[in-house]
Amino acid sequence: MKYLDSLKFSLYAIFHPFKGFWDLKHEKRGSISAALTFLVLLIVTYILRRQYTGFIFNENDPKELNVFIEIISVLLPFFLWTTANWAITTLMEGEGSYRDIVIATAYALVPLILINLPLIPFSRIINMEEGAFYFFFTSVSVLWSGVLILAGLSVTHQYTMGKSVFTSLLSVVGMGLMIFIGLLVFSLLQQMISFVYTIYREIAFRL
Repeated sequence: MKYLDSLKFSLYAIFHPFKGFWDLKHEKRGSISAALTFLVLLIVTYILRRQYTGFIFNENDPKELNVFIEIISVLLPFFLWTTANWAITTLMEGEGSYRDIVIATAYALVPLILINLPLIPFSRIINMEEGAFYFFFTSVSVLWSGVLILAGLSVTHQYTMGKSVFTSLLSVVGMGLMIFIGLLVFSLLQQMISFVYTIYREIAFRL
């Protein structure tokens, strides 16, 4: 029952962000299970949008679907963001735990689900001239979620809105650094493995 209540509370939180995110953290109205559910629903939404959006507005080839890439395209940015934000706000006296950041961010993404799902069938019955409505609502979903993320971070960490914007920008920079370090480590490991394999082949050849 608490799980269902946590899911339903998202509808309150997205329309009353400051009170909603306060209750998510302090009244425990949200849960990790609900947050992960929203992540799964977001992945499903993007897969359905990729596959079934009207061909006028869809630049993807449905035959080239790679479910793994679609899943990573949602999970990787999400966990890079939450990890970078947790690291930055820990240094800047933020009051939110990693759990709080994950829940607040996941709940803030609910408009992407609620708006983009009905846009899929809508895109199949409108023409190019009416496409302005499609792109308008797509933009609304992104902007709405962006504002909710800022509001959620402001409440979660007890920041002013200005400080929330600043730490969000630092978090984006942190995401870039994490990607750079990850690629660097991957490249070094690749070279080490190649080097060890070369030595092994050389020894095997001499024997």
